[in-house]
Amino acid sequence: MVLNPVSASTDQLRDVVAAHENDLGWGATRWYETRREDAGRSAAERALANDPDVVIVAGGDGTVRAVAEVMQGTGIAVAIVPSGTGNLLAREVGLPLDDLPTCVSRAFSGTVREVDVGVVDIDDESGGRRRRTFMVMAGIGLDAEMAENTSAATKARLGWFAYVSPIARSVIANRLFHLDYRVDQGPLRSTRAHTVIVGNCGTLTGNMLLIPGAVIDDGQLDVVMMRPERRFGWARIGTRLAFQGIARRWRFSRVLLKQAPDLHSLVYVQGRRFDARFDCPHIVELDGDSFGHAVRVRVGVHPRALLLRCATA
Repeated sequence: MVLNPVSASTDQLRDVVAAHENDLGWGATRWYETRREDAGRSAAERALANDPDVVIVAGGDGTVRAVAEVMQGTGIAVAIVPSGTGNLLAREVGLPLDDLPTCVSRAFSGTVREVDVGVVDIDDESGGRRRRTFMVMAGIGLDAEMAENTSAATKARLGWFAYVSPIARSVIANRLFHLDYRVDQGPLRSTRAHTVIVGNCGTLTGNMLLIPGAVIDDGQLDVVMMRPERRFGWARIGTRLAFQGIARRWRFSRVLLKQAPDLHSLVYVQGRRFDARFDCPHIVELDGDSFGHAVRVRVGVHPRALLLRCATA
């Protein structure tokens, strides 16, 4: 068990896990808490060193991301007990957000789904490079500013509403930046954008469908670039996202949603690799956490690299 003690209810979780151990004849679970300076990577490394049958992650998307970074490619299944603000990966794979016994039950006896893992190389101004993974989305622009400027305490207290203020400030300012980008081995292109998001999943905080074409196990990345022309452009983007949310609620297929008319202010591309260089450093966000400034990113995908125990047996 990799546990974020800030977001998870420790006592109740221990009771539910112990009940499943007794009922199914499992050995005692080993517990590893995350620390403020480490979202969960070191805890996952310690868990992996003890040869677990399954690693349960109790926390939000940031904790899941850190554990997935260690567990991808190991052949050891990961299970999620969602207890963060967004819980976007848990939503994507159909896990209940307020049903602790069901999530723990699936961790012990559920079936495994192979899901993709996004990987990004982040180049900074000094020439340094860091490689990190993500399970939900990598963002530059509004998405990254939200992660950088919204504290964990505010998110815990207000939930989705914590993002209203940074969204409003960013929309009003409407500052676009220049980028040169390439998808797979395609031509180098240039554009200006307010926000760039590379998605492994398609749903934002607030259950808003941003990327209808995103599927977590298709071996592809889906990129959306928001490039509104003044406030009218934002109105068109808002209308499209609202339509996608309504269509999803009425269970329209993702294929039909992908066939909606194109907008100049909302551009979608798909591929296995996305490279982008920026005219000035921009903050990079991965699964809701800020990873500093970058002048270039190289984003790829490891197809079905993580075993996620999330379905009913």
